[in-house]
Amino acid sequence: MGLTHYLVVSAILFSLGVLALTIRRNAVLMLMGIELILNAANINFIAFAYYDGLKLQGHVVALFVIVLAAAEAAVALAIVLHIYKMNNTVEADQINKLRE
Repeated sequence: MGLTHYLVVSAILFSLGVLALTIRRNAVLMLMGIELILNAANINFIAFAYYDGLKLQGHVVALFVIVLAAAEAAVALAIVLHIYKMNNTVEADQINKLRE
């Protein structure tokens, strides 16, 4: 497999993530879209690190992205659970209490 294969897989994942963010109004599915986008970035970092002479830089950045994604998921899921507890829904269109 060449670098192009990794870039194609990454582009597909990124596109699916952006599609999930734009089409879906469910907060959990939007979080999953963000995770797909971050994983697409990780694939790029690892692929470029593999085909580059300095192999450690991409891996370190990918590790930071994984830590960032885990922290983002924990905080965002806590917020979504609290919103569900208050409104009995996680649909982004139906939650309008922040406007008030």
